[in-house]
Amino acid sequence: MRRKVRRSTTSGGAAWPASSRSSLGWFGSIEFGSCSSRFAIAAECASNGDELDREILVTARGPHRSPRTRFEGVCSRSFAARFGPERTKSTWLFVSENTAPDFSADTTDGTLRFHEWLGDSWGVLFSHPKDFTPVCTTELGEVARLKPEFDKRNVKVIGLSVDPVSDHRAWAGDIAETQGHALNFPLIGDPDRTVSKLYDMIHENADNTLTVRSVFVIGPDKKVKLTITYPASTGRNFEEILRTIDSLQLTAKHSVATPVNWKHGQRCIIVPSLSDAAAREKFGEFETVKPYLRYVPDPTT
Repeated sequence: MRRKVRRSTTSGGAAWPASSRSSLGWFGSIEFGSCSSRFAIAAECASNGDELDREILVTARGPHRSPRTRFEGVCSRSFAARFGPERTKSTWLFVSENTAPDFSADTTDGTLRFHEWLGDSWGVLFSHPKDFTPVCTTELGEVARLKPEFDKRNVKVIGLSVDPVSDHRAWAGDIAETQGHALNFPLIGDPDRTVSKLYDMIHENADNTLTVRSVFVIGPDKKVKLTITYPASTGRNFEEILRTIDSLQLTAKHSVATPVNWKHGQRCIIVPSLSDAAAREKFGEFETVKPYLRYVPDPTT
């Protein structure tokens, strides 16, 4: 990792010691090429009048960050005191294109090693809060119903909660009875929360004993391509997750992006980095609405 630090002083006039740098908290912006996503995880510290001491620009080149990732922000000792480095490091782990952590776990289909189980397939890892609960029952029944659609896309699906595997198996009968579809994919039993913590599926501001409704879409390269988190009260739309997988698989192979509400077979947008000449060579004719907005038929149809 390469760091460029512009150091200021604390209110007492002395710079923070080097030993404190590893426990600093961050807020600012994250940039990925032309895209920028803003966040304010230290907003509470700022609103309480805490010292925001040092501006830092970090270019991350470690194994869990893309070489193009840039962090710009401000450090706060009080933020680190509240959340700690263990809490903050997992936040950066699941920025898109970072490697999904490997693990070994007990499941309803036996013990598996995650990366080995994925093989060269795409994967969806999703968590639910609790077995024998109403929303989760409907969700797992829906995933079982849609399993052929995931299979068509070369996507392996695996679920997780902090319940033991024995509870998963007992609950499976209720899912089949009430939803009309039996479980046809593995469920991870994670009573010690090892995998849940590894994937930051337990949010302390919600319920620190249960997993939230997290979704991770993972590519054949074992990189995280997409993450979504839903509150406990809101069941997921797995048709939408299939739609995002269609987009991810399409855009991974072709120089296109997908517009709002896009579905497989509909027209796509040529990426801005492709010149008109290169676009004509690649796609033939295309529609230009603005120099930055160029439509082309779905290259896969």
